[in-house]
Amino acid sequence: MCGRFALITPPARLARYFQAVLDDRGEDEPPPSWNVAPTDKVVGVRARRSKEDGAPSRELTPSRVLTPYRWGLIPSWAKDPTAGNRLFNARAETVSTKASFRAAFAAHRILVPADGFYEWHKLDDGTKQPHYFTRTDGAPLAFAGLAEWWRDPDAPRDAPGIRSCTIITTAAGHDMDGIHDRMPVILSPDTFDVWLDPDNDEIPELTSLLRAAPDGTLTHHPVSRRVGSVRNNDADLVAPVPAPEGARNISLFDNN
Repeated sequence: MCGRFALITPPARLARYFQAVLDDRGEDEPPPSWNVAPTDKVVGVRARRSKEDGAPSRELTPSRVLTPYRWGLIPSWAKDPTAGNRLFNARAETVSTKASFRAAFAAHRILVPADGFYEWHKLDDGTKQPHYFTRTDGAPLAFAGLAEWWRDPDAPRDAPGIRSCTIITTAAGHDMDGIHDRMPVILSPDTFDVWLDPDNDEIPELTSLLRAAPDGTLTHHPVSRRVGSVRNNDADLVAPVPAPEGARNISLFDNN
C-alpha cells in the first residue's frame, strides 16, 4: 500500500532526470510537499504520442512529458470525481483486468516521481510507527502508475476535465524489512521506455515489470508520527527519530 509520499524535487529538475519536457498546458505545478496524500496534485511522466506537436516518429524513442495529475484515478466512465478518492492504489495482480484500471493499463501508463514514501509498522502495543523509504542511491523514485482523463458528462462541452492517476503496488520485497507486506512498484530507468510506450500491448511483458524492487534498492528510517496528519507538512517529517521497540509486521492490504 502506498498512501503517503514526499515530492520535494522541483519539476524542472525531475524533467531533466526523466528526460522529459514540462507540460505546456498552463496548469499550476504542485508545490513541494513532505506529506502528499490522496486527492493531492502530483506529477507524472507520460510518453508524448506521435500526434502531439513536436513528437518524434514511432521509429524513435518516444519523448516524455511531465504532467500534473490528481492522485486517485477517476475512471472515464465514472459519474463523478469522488470515484477516484479510493482508487489511489492499484494491485499489480489485478491491474490489467479490473474494470477500474484495465483501460488505463492498456493505454495510459505513466511514472509517478517521488523523493520518498511512508509506510507504517505496527508495534506490540498496537500503535503504528511510520518509516520513510528512499532510494539507496539518492535518485528519485519512479512509481509505476496509470492515468485517466475524466470529464463531467453533465458539464458544458468547454468545461475543463480532470487528469488523475494511481500508483501500482505489489507484494513487498526484503527492503521493506518486515514493516509491510505491500509496496509500490518502483521501476528502474532501463524499463521506462517499455512501460511508457503507448503502442506496447504485450501484457506479459508489462506485468513482468510489476514486482518488488531488487534487494538493496531502498533504505529507510523511522520518522515522526506527525506525518499521520495531512495538516502537517514540513521537512521535519522526514527527519530520523529513535527506532521503536517491539515492532512486528502489519498487514494493510489495499483492496483496489
